[in-house]
Amino acid sequence: MAQNILKRNNVQSFGKGSQPMMFAHGFGGNQSMWNRISPAFAENYKIILFDHLGSGKSDLSAYNADRYGELQSFALDVIEICEALNLSDVILVGHSVGSMIGLRASICAPQIFSRLILVCPSPYYLNEPDYKGGFERSDLDELIDLMDKNYIGWASYIAPLAMKNTDSPELTLELESIFLEADHSIANQFAKVTFYADNRKFLPQVLVPSLILQSTDDIFAAPEIGAYMHQHLGNSTLKNLKANGHFPHISNPAEFIFILKKYLAASL
Repeated sequence: MAQNILKRNNVQSFGKGSQPMMFAHGFGGNQSMWNRISPAFAENYKIILFDHLGSGKSDLSAYNADRYGELQSFALDVIEICEALNLSDVILVGHSVGSMIGLRASICAPQIFSRLILVCPSPYYLNEPDYKGGFERSDLDELIDLMDKNYIGWASYIAPLAMKNTDSPELTLELESIFLEADHSIANQFAKVTFYADNRKFLPQVLVPSLILQSTDDIFAAPEIGAYMHQHLGNSTLKNLKANGHFPHISNPAEFIFILKKYLAASL
């Protein structure tokens, strides 16, 4: 059973340390997005990489559209991976929706996790009268519709907006190519699950200490959202990065590594 879970999510592990550091990628990505970060922690931690079901080299035959119609199922996958590997005291580093998945996993099984590192998180992407998520419903509907009708066109449109680093066009091309590796129909459903989910009610339920990493000029998670997360997450720390765009772990890995190591050292 454990082997099936590890195969299902293409789980990879390495590192010399005993404390697990688990990396959860965001929408449209896969575990390769952590390649600039994870080696820097391999000396002192046990690194756990995986692909959300339907992403990367996960077992697509295990994908069930009904089961994965909500983020909770992805959170349960994270817990199952931890249990299959007999992990505890886990530092979970989650990017974008991966941070929400990790956050919800920590609510279900707080005994497994010791820290949450939330990279460019957003609990809700839609604007409400008393909340600014960044998008009108019509904007997200159009984005999802473009994915459905022309996934390649969507990838080439969204990659530069998300990456933002116009002086490093190779990063945008890298992101676009990762988007295009995904199964298009599954990515479309994951997009709906990601962008329409309202996770605000879960924030006060989180017991695990967290670090919120807020980047600059992020189309998906504006500074106001980072501040909202910090306000509603107990025992949280908010750190504003110099890195630009929604993928600071790709665009400025040196800063990312420095900030994370400094935070973890102070937590000892």
